[in-house]
Amino acid sequence: MDMIEGCRVGKDSARKDLYTLYSKQMLALCYRYTGDMDTAHDVLHDGFIKIFTHFNFRGESSLVTWVARVMVTQAIDYLRRQKRIGQFVVNEDQLPDVVDEDSIVEKGNRLSEEQLMAFVAELPDGCRTVFNLYVFEEKSHKEIAELLHIKEHSSTSQLSRAKCILAKRIKEYTKHESK
Repeated sequence: MDMIEGCRVGKDSARKDLYTLYSKQMLALCYRYTGDMDTAHDVLHDGFIKIFTHFNFRGESSLVTWVARVMVTQAIDYLRRQKRIGQFVVNEDQLPDVVDEDSIVEKGNRLSEEQLMAFVAELPDGCRTVFNLYVFEEKSHKEIAELLHIKEHSSTSQLSRAKCILAKRIKEYTKHESK
């Protein structure tokens, strides 16, 4: 019996195999959305409970894609329950100064993945959620707006704000590191 069938029938060894196979990758995904490791562990735990109690994988995508979709939904639900996701309205004057993106991309390429993910985790909840959905999940602003129950313009504003904040952090970090 393969792992997927084992999970369908509730076989503990198959569930353990699934968890072992994907837990580290999914923890990183949960952390990207929550910005807090303890919360990421909670979301991961809740996500796997949901997967194991309602294993409805139909094979329309890869197993890892399906598991990731469940985890993203869990993370967004968590943020919504904590009322951390409703903070999406941004005044244009709250946006940081625009920086030279080419220079930032060049500097950003010299950062470790861990450092870059730490900067993403530090983003305000709304910016971080939109940034993750747009960059990592490859959702359009229209899809993000529907998913988060916000206006499309709010999604574009949040992404712009996230990019500006990240650019500023990368610029500060690389300036500090080059000393």
